[in-house]
Amino acid sequence: MSVRHLLLAGGALGALAAIAGLLIVTGFWSPWAHRFVQGVDVSRHQGDIDWHALARTDIRFAYIKATEGGDHVDPLFVQHWNGAGEAGLRRGAYHFFTLCRSGAQQAANFLRVAQRTDLPPAVDLEHMGPCRRGPTMTDIPGEVDAYLDAVEAGAGVRPILYTTREFHDAHLTGVTGERFWIRSLFRWPQFRRADWVIWQHHNKGARPGVQGPVDLNSFRGDEAAFAAFAGAAR
Repeated sequence: MSVRHLLLAGGALGALAAIAGLLIVTGFWSPWAHRFVQGVDVSRHQGDIDWHALARTDIRFAYIKATEGGDHVDPLFVQHWNGAGEAGLRRGAYHFFTLCRSGAQQAANFLRVAQRTDLPPAVDLEHMGPCRRGPTMTDIPGEVDAYLDAVEAGAGVRPILYTTREFHDAHLTGVTGERFWIRSLFRWPQFRRADWVIWQHHNKGARPGVQGPVDLNSFRGDEAAFAAFAGAAR
């Protein structure tokens, strides 16, 4: 092969690498995550969503923020919930857990809003900041367990635990027997390797129907496994 041909081949490979890198960064493609069933998680921060446009992409499920702490309800939960359902997406609701109210109080808040879902409910465990009213809880694993028990009793299915490496290592290393949803941007999860069922692999993805960035997730399994996962919530 001539030098000219080598240069042309090298340029083509470089262009392909640049395109692949752009697709990964924007969340349109991930060679590690896209072997699995794809989903999003959303809250009021995504604003209005064209769920039918989103459902025409590779997205098959959506986790939607319902509640936070002891009394907050996401103002767009009902709108997002109804829109995702009308578009035919499997829906799960999640609660953002704070360290400022008891696990039982937070479970009651969630169950008032989202008792029955298409997918097992989730609890978002990442809040590390101080509380504005009163001290933070002293037994975080115990309060998380109280939350899980209460929601399981009310919803009929055990929630999955969304968490970051920071929160996990600070509070959840002793937790056993739970299913996890791991935040690990761009790389295969490096903790709870045997326990995770959902992987949040991108926090600034792009999809038709959503204005601005959206979190992208992969369910660990094929369509049959995902159907069984969804069936557990019925």
